[in-house]
Amino acid sequence: MADRYLHLTGTAPGRFLTRRLGLPQPAPLRRWTLETPHLDGPLLHLTAGASAVTGVAEALRTSGLTVTERADRPAAIVLDATGVATAAGLGDVHAALHPVVRSLAPGGRIVVLGTVPSPDDHHQAAAQQALEGFVRSLGKEIGRGSTVQLVRIPVARIPGGASAHAAGSTLRFLLSPRSAYVSGQVIELTSAAPDSGSGSDPVADPAAPLTGRTALVTGAARGIGAAVASVLARDGARVIALDVPGAREELERTADRLGATALPLDITAPDAADRIAAAAPDGLGVLVHNAGITRDRRLANMPADRWASVIEVNLDSVLRTTDELLKAGTIPRGGRIVATASIAGIAGNTGQTNYAASKAGIIGLVRSLGPRAAADHGVTVNAVAPGFIETKMTAAVPLFIREAGRRMNSLSQGGLPVDVAEAVAWFAQPDSTAVNGQVLRVCGQSLLGA
Repeated sequence: MADRYLHLTGTAPGRFLTRRLGLPQPAPLRRWTLETPHLDGPLLHLTAGASAVTGVAEALRTSGLTVTERADRPAAIVLDATGVATAAGLGDVHAALHPVVRSLAPGGRIVVLGTVPSPDDHHQAAAQQALEGFVRSLGKEIGRGSTVQLVRIPVARIPGGASAHAAGSTLRFLLSPRSAYVSGQVIELTSAAPDSGSGSDPVADPAAPLTGRTALVTGAARGIGAAVASVLARDGARVIALDVPGAREELERTADRLGATALPLDITAPDAADRIAAAAPDGLGVLVHNAGITRDRRLANMPADRWASVIEVNLDSVLRTTDELLKAGTIPRGGRIVATASIAGIAGNTGQTNYAASKAGIIGLVRSLGPRAAADHGVTVNAVAPGFIETKMTAAVPLFIREAGRRMNSLSQGGLPVDVAEAVAWFAQPDSTAVNGQVLRVCGQSLLGA
């Protein structure tokens, strides 16, 4: 369903009216297209105090933007605050960004680079944790469709060149139109990246980074799953689109459109992992757990079968198939596992105790399995947590609840399925090796659970 309010605020009368009434004024978001793959304008590279890392400039140059230390109208600003280790040093953050923040172009990007708070130095830990509050607040006030993020880079990874490659995929994603609906997020790169074999090699073709990889997407017939399948296919993957047999017709249409393989299969079936492995005899480079259901009702009115079915589809089947596919070696070294959580699993939601429990469980899975899968299998495990995304499901939500969902975020609008898909594609990148155990909210910095 079209967002008529967003269209209204794009007109002169609409801007006048909403400004007079003090209503939200969402800016249309610019998303990736083949014709406009990059932001328009230079990237302003700043430092707060003395940098604690090297190789940042090399990583920034992979963004496709012209990197400069002075610009009148930058499309992006990257502030290296890795060297901020005291409360007094936070003044350098203000001094660096205060003079230039108003000059950021509409739809621009601000990325603050920090390090992991130290367990041994409480002054450094306080200063680096302060950056999180700073970034989340700036994201809520920046406006005009712009976004703000914090990327924590373990200092030990930076010297020597490999570190710049490790941070590169993250910076390319955040400094591009692909991250249009991601704001106020904290991404922590790992210093214990898996030994991924060929998965850690530089991408041969940046326009098709998943070439030669097979990706399986569950719940792929429609909505977010179909968008994920489409973006992975765009990036060069051979896609296997999985959905329940009851959605076979729609699944086959989606697969035909993408040149993908349709796999009608109930993911809760006891032999689901075996059938997935049979469909991918050469292994799965990317496994995306997207299938999910809702059976909403307040707990006092929720029968056991409504509870059990949501836990089974959304969580238990994910745990079971992941374990079996890893054990069987179907996901080789360098593989990527991406699961779909939800902000309901972070903030909770009335009438969704079952759904929120299942999605919080996904977050627990990712945080626990990520480090172990990296060590034991050379595989990374991450999750996306969508907020209000414009789908057929949200179009059926009552008007006032739907409008609240759209406006209660820093970008004052709902996201699109492609926004979630772009985040999944970033996690799936062969050179996203240092991104592991992360849960990325694709919610426009929703006020829920922020």
